[in-house]
Amino acid sequence: MDKLKRVLSGHDAEEPSGLAEIIDATSLSWGTRVKGFIACFALGCLFSLLGSCLLWVPVKGLLLFAVFYTLGNIASIGSTLFLMGPMEQLKRMFDPTRLIATVVMLLCLILTLCSAFWHKEGLALLFCILQFFALAWYSISFIPYARDAVKKCISVCLS
Repeated sequence: MDKLKRVLSGHDAEEPSGLAEIIDATSLSWGTRVKGFIACFALGCLFSLLGSCLLWVPVKGLLLFAVFYTLGNIASIGSTLFLMGPMEQLKRMFDPTRLIATVVMLLCLILTLCSAFWHKEGLALLFCILQFFALAWYSISFIPYARDAVKKCISVCLS
């Protein structure tokens, strides 16, 4: 009945709620999203490359590598927030099919930074290696049947 009253009184469109106004005000255009994705992904690649170059610094090289490599991976993962939006990204990350891959990847990121800041070079290197494999496994979870193909490839290579 309220809708009929609004139509007859000339107020056809519903008044947007406060949440709808906030969403509209904070929404990015597709072009801005793509630019944000490219910038954040490029920054992630730059951090990872910088970390690789800093690996050869004499005293603190391994620790700098671990920190910049991890920051690069975080920025690269964060770049997809621009394409999907934060809530959709979180829904996809914690989807039951990739929940374990997400948790392991996030745990490796955190443990790499912790071991680097606690000056445990061996652990930092170990967690960087684990981080690489965890991020690769997480990334291929977005490709249909890719994890099954990798599992089959590994089983064939090991047998």
